[in-house]
Amino acid sequence: MLSFSNNNCTLICKIQVSHCSHSWKQSSFTKLTNLNLLKPQIFRLVCAVGDLGQMQKVEDERPQIRWAEINLDEINDAQRNHISRLPKNMTNRCRALMKQLICFSPEKTNLSILLAAWVRSMKPVRADWLVVLKEMGNMNHPLRFEVAEFALLEESFEPNIRDYTKIIHGYAKQSRLQDAENTLQAMRNEGLECDQVILTSLIHMYSKSGKFNLAKDTFEKMKLLSLPLDNRAYGSMVMAYIRAGMLKEGEILLREMESQQVYAKSEVYKAMLRAYSMSGDSVGSQRIFDAIQIAGIIPDDKICTLLINAYVTSGQNREACVAFENMRRAGIRPNDKCVALMLDVYEKEKKLKEVLDFLMDLESDGIMIGKEASEKLARWFRELGVVEEVELVLRDYGSIEV
Repeated sequence: MLSFSNNNCTLICKIQVSHCSHSWKQSSFTKLTNLNLLKPQIFRLVCAVGDLGQMQKVEDERPQIRWAEINLDEINDAQRNHISRLPKNMTNRCRALMKQLICFSPEKTNLSILLAAWVRSMKPVRADWLVVLKEMGNMNHPLRFEVAEFALLEESFEPNIRDYTKIIHGYAKQSRLQDAENTLQAMRNEGLECDQVILTSLIHMYSKSGKFNLAKDTFEKMKLLSLPLDNRAYGSMVMAYIRAGMLKEGEILLREMESQQVYAKSEVYKAMLRAYSMSGDSVGSQRIFDAIQIAGIIPDDKICTLLINAYVTSGQNREACVAFENMRRAGIRPNDKCVALMLDVYEKEKKLKEVLDFLMDLESDGIMIGKEASEKLARWFRELGVVEEVELVLRDYGSIEV
């Protein structure tokens, strides 16, 4: 496993203190004279300040940084191996930084100092930043967002709205709400407005994190701005309704999508069906099951099992049997959960003979019962006191403890 930290790494930067000037806009944070060395931290602070004020040029002391190559004899085998697998066409300046990032040790130096040293020594252009960020993304480097935040404050990076979008989307995928909102504020401070891609990512993030009101407000903002609503924006909002337990409202939104010939992904329909099924709402489950087919999604064993579960939970045993037979006729093999649900039906109605016929029918189609169904059978027969009579039959369907 690759380690991105190594206490044995040599110090990658040598520092000499001298007076120099750096251009920042005036804020209440300028008293902290060393903050301009910690760009990702300043990035977050500037986001937090928002419109409280403007920063002006100030003079301060900052270290003069000189680049020093890493000592390959002091890194571990995993790091050495990962360095050897860097792309062959990577430029020397990018390769030099990637080596340092692969072997980075927070105990030895500060990330911002390292990046500042690279900028001063290597004079990177936007293409270099993009190569580094792409490689860090490929290896899922834990510092990739911090490097991206630093880059946003560098003139050589020439940031645009898509750079902010990628960071916001990355934070959203990890449910890092505050970091995503800080980046969003920094983007606004640069005079850039949210577009469809960013707002869709925010809806998905708020929905996934259970922040229903924020998801709804962002969704409504997209509508007010007349931005296109695709299946991801709609789907994320439907999921927000499901997580909030507002199934009817979520279903209304599904209907709105369908009226515009925009269909949610199968995962959204399955989540809605599961929510109705677990609550024992067979009518709602049947509606969503029908909507799934209208959307062009072919029902599988899991979807059918959710529908059958809704009927069994609501005590509609006959409808459950009909749904099971329809599934069989459609050529869908029932999974173990589905078979276990049908055993529940037979047990409630005390149909011992019928359940044995049911098992024989499954066997004729090459369907063997699994763990959950086997355990239900064993418990049921134990309660009936007929374990010995059916033990041989049960052995035909798998190894069970009776």
